[in-house]
Amino acid sequence: MSQFVFPRRYFSAADLLIFMLIGAVIYGVVAISGEWRGDYHPVTAIDLSVGALPLYALFSAMRAMTAYALSLLFTLCVGYAAAKSRKAERVLIPMIDILQSIPPLGFMPGLVLGLIALFPRSNLGLELTAVILIFTGQVWNMTFSFYSSLKSLPTDYQEAATVMGLSWWKKLWQIELPFSAVNLVWNSVLSMAGGWFFLSVAEAFTLGDKEFRIPGIGSYMAVAISQGDSQAMVRGVAAMVVLILVLDFFIWNPILSWVRRFRIEEVPGVQQTDALMLLIVRESRFIRWVKFIIRRRRHRKHLQSKSPNMSLVPSAKLPTLDFEGRPIEKKKLNIWKYLEPAIWLLCGGLLLVGCGKLFGVLAAVKFPTWVKLLESTGFTFLRVIGSLIISSIWAVPAGIWIGLSPKRIRIAQPIIQVLASFPAPMLYPLALAVLFHLGLDLNWGAMFLMLLGVQWYVLFNVLAGALRISHELSDTLTLMKSSRWDRWRTLYLPSVFPALVTGWVTAAGGAWNASMVSEYIAYKGKIMTSNGLGATISAAAAAADFPLLAASLTIMVVVIITFNRSVWSRVYALAQNRFRLDA
Repeated sequence: MSQFVFPRRYFSAADLLIFMLIGAVIYGVVAISGEWRGDYHPVTAIDLSVGALPLYALFSAMRAMTAYALSLLFTLCVGYAAAKSRKAERVLIPMIDILQSIPPLGFMPGLVLGLIALFPRSNLGLELTAVILIFTGQVWNMTFSFYSSLKSLPTDYQEAATVMGLSWWKKLWQIELPFSAVNLVWNSVLSMAGGWFFLSVAEAFTLGDKEFRIPGIGSYMAVAISQGDSQAMVRGVAAMVVLILVLDFFIWNPILSWVRRFRIEEVPGVQQTDALMLLIVRESRFIRWVKFIIRRRRHRKHLQSKSPNMSLVPSAKLPTLDFEGRPIEKKKLNIWKYLEPAIWLLCGGLLLVGCGKLFGVLAAVKFPTWVKLLESTGFTFLRVIGSLIISSIWAVPAGIWIGLSPKRIRIAQPIIQVLASFPAPMLYPLALAVLFHLGLDLNWGAMFLMLLGVQWYVLFNVLAGALRISHELSDTLTLMKSSRWDRWRTLYLPSVFPALVTGWVTAAGGAWNASMVSEYIAYKGKIMTSNGLGATISAAAAAADFPLLAASLTIMVVVIITFNRSVWSRVYALAQNRFRLDA
């Protein structure tokens, strides 16, 4: 019988960092709880001094991690349901397609008013608004990633689960989650960047003649930009960089290092090293002591299960037999059979009521306004396409070039990860200064402001596709003495094209959402706008013009869904049918 013996030396130097981390988390939970339960104060005075930045960064980090926890829960539940049930898939996937087409600023006014009415005496309504806005910037990319991973589960894995007789829970836990872990974690990093993008808007915004502001690094930057305080802007950018580096060190790098064990195959030549935080955790005596307690309790339960006092004959339910000795099968009650019509009826009724309310609001919009909205939509559409083209021109060759070299991957991966996580709107004042110096107005500059955020979607996906380039085919082309252009044309570009399509789709959605903050900007105490649908939505939200806001959102949703169904779906089919190495 094995005995568990713990070393006499209980603590090491690594425990100091672990205790500091635990203390910071406890302090953050207590501080954010006090802010949430505090009296209602919609406009918090923001201190632009350096000493206030650590607390503001902690508040923003707690909101972002709360939103990520909700996003992960939504992803696992909704993504699993859509992948396993055809009925749910026909409802959930179009619903998610519509929801991700609605920019956060579009539903923010109604969300703010509803939550404030629900919690009139505390700041909980504003805090929940910020968390939900960050949630909408994270969840859709994660959900689609998990859904596509489950749909692409190899047949061998499914047959193995059937042979072993695994239940749905064991199959999910032992096969499906490990298979989708790598893609889910990488998309989580990218989704976290999407949540940071709207941090300034989530923590400081205007609705009609009312201002709303909660303490955080986003509101710090918003106040610094509105006051034109360049030193405070630099401090805010530096604090955001430190926050991203801290989260990468303590959370994302250890998780990315840990999920490598779930890869189907390793990339040849890549030296796998654990993150520093994982090594610290392994050296921590406190963590080892906790593991020791858990293992000892499991060992005791295991011994109790083999106790000699147990009955030698396992208890089992004997089947009920009919008159001829055959077992009678009991019919299971199919609750879904009775609930499905009621659910469809309820959803249909809510849809009819919602459409009726929407048509009533849209009826107040005059015909000239609709014409102007269509014109604005054209400008924003051209900026979205332009940002995708410029992103692809540099991100495709750069992603392939980095992905082909294990050394370049090790050097570039952390840099790209930090740059992608940084919220682009915080760089807008500097970018505007450069654009104005070059003689470009906001009508042209808005496209380059979009580019600051959406280019990373293309680069991340191309880099992921480059990691799957077949080394055997590459060696074959080397033996055949193929030219560099032939390699790019016959191997590199076809290999990354499916991932590139995913990058285009997510980047396009990010560009439409970014139009709200790139076409309508507060710069040096002034509001600068450009011709575009994003500026119209932002202006309507700020003025609480609900008919104009509803009309703008309706047009944007219709355009995005139409383009997805008519263009992106065909490009997806082309990538899956033609550009496959195993076809």
